Amino acid sequence: MKIRPARLEDLDRIVEIEVENFSVEEAISRSVFEAHLREIQTSFLVAEKEGKVIGYIEGPVIPHRYLQDRSFTESIEDHSHGPRGYISVTCLSIAKEAQALGVGKRLLTALKEVAIEHEREGINLTCHDYLISYYEKHGFVNEGLSQSTFAGEKWYDMVWEVKK
Repeated sequence: MKIRPARLEDLDRIVEIEVENFSVEEAISRSVFEAHLREIQTSFLVAEKEGKVIGYIEGPVIPHRYLQDRSFTESIEDHSHGPRGYISVTCLSIAKEAQALGVGKRLLTALKEVAIEHEREGINLTCHDYLISYYEKHGFVNEGLSQSTFAGEKWYDMVWEVKK
């Protein structure tokens, strides 16, 4: 398995994986992924096996400790041009046929390396309550109920900080 930066030609497969894993309300639209592929230079990664994308993780760099709902839209404000800030994960998704193979762990590890390399403060994301233990297992801290109202759901703020 290879982890690499996402490319525009990965768009169809990314959308395919998104649709198979998320409800209509929670799924990020094709146009948003396309905008993110064009705008996010360092923090949109894919896992590839035998030339096929099997998962991805993505999100802009923001100056806030917690993910902002506007990060899920086309008009992101990616602050990746300078140091600091948080990589704000809007999606981590693995193809059904590749789940339980450690792809998510590999993508999270690679994104942590990007955060360190680019001198970020850390990584933030929101998740449902049933995923809290998964992210805690990967070094994220549950900082409580999020103010996010994305897709009309209840979310929890999770933060991984770069060790100084």
